[in-house]
Amino acid sequence: MDYETVPAPAFGHSLRGMGLNLLCRDVLREAAFLQVVFGMGVHRLSKDFAIMVYAGQPFQLHSDGTFAAHPLFALLPESGPRGAGAEIRLYDTDPDVAAGRAAAEGEAVILQPPTDKPGHALRETVILCPEGYAWVPSRPIHPAG
Repeated sequence: MDYETVPAPAFGHSLRGMGLNLLCRDVLREAAFLQVVFGMGVHRLSKDFAIMVYAGQPFQLHSDGTFAAHPLFALLPESGPRGAGAEIRLYDTDPDVAAGRAAAEGEAVILQPPTDKPGHALRETVILCPEGYAWVPSRPIHPAG
């Protein structure tokens, strides 16, 4: 699918399974962050909307203003982080590389540095983006030998 030219109704009809839509104070900044830190594809970028693609899966960013008539709008905090209690897990991203990029980018907070989690055999880091969402890039820990 060409995300740059697909009509909105066709894009909507193509979505399957579980979707992710993040509300953002600044869509342009969030899209740039996700592209730089996690290597995500950015499509249809505007101040109000972006289609992001990670590991072949699309998700959406919308500005707060586009949700003015949505029931979630009244619940959005005017300041501070968003998304408390939710983790957005990126199983195809090296946590060490992502943490380095996030530190260099300067607006992220590394909540947990890259750490091996033997209980579930993953190495992961927790990165709070400028919008306050917790992104958790991870890779399998390969057994020695």
